[in-house]
Amino acid sequence: VENMGTFEEPWAADFVPGTQYLVIPEKAGSLAAVNTRTGERMEITGAPTVDYGGQGGLGDIAFLQSEADDEIGTRTIYLSWAEAGDGDTRGAVVGRGQLVCQGNADCAVEDLNVIWRQTPKVTGRGHYSHRIAFSPDGQHIFLASGDRQKMEPAQDRQSHLGKIVRLELDGTPAGDGAIDGALDDVWSMGHRNILGMDFDAQGRLWE
Repeated sequence: VENMGTFEEPWAADFVPGTQYLVIPEKAGSLAAVNTRTGERMEITGAPTVDYGGQGGLGDIAFLQSEADDEIGTRTIYLSWAEAGDGDTRGAVVGRGQLVCQGNADCAVEDLNVIWRQTPKVTGRGHYSHRIAFSPDGQHIFLASGDRQKMEPAQDRQSHLGKIVRLELDGTPAGDGAIDGALDDVWSMGHRNILGMDFDAQGRLWE
């Protein structure tokens, strides 16, 4: 076992596609990367402002595998985080931007825009879930949306709480009417706090 670095509350990690650079969000709201060949750590600027506390903060990270290249360059980056709302409320969001790197030690997230918001925003700081997975064909985002410890809304078809949602890569609902009477992006419902998702070799999504 080789120690590759120390991170503060790392919640996720993903390689810049095609490279040895592993990008790691730290929950309080910072982004770091480590060169897994040399062990060198670098800070990445441009992380979003997050609502940090409890289970909330900067969450998942994902890149498009279709953009794999052995040069670090520029990649589309997806991030999830907890966002404050009116009063004492908050909810998960997903943003899409560009990770732009000039050489091996100067990287920033640019043009980061929120493409999905968990509705409604509610009180508390638990069960955001906000895990990101891409479909095997790379054409859709599957996003975990936790029940926020409110329980009953997981069965409310007009709420994102306790759901898995299915989105186009730009964040618009896939709109295939998977569940009658539900929001256009709801793909499955009745969940609690999804902290991991992945597709198997048969294309089935496990959570």
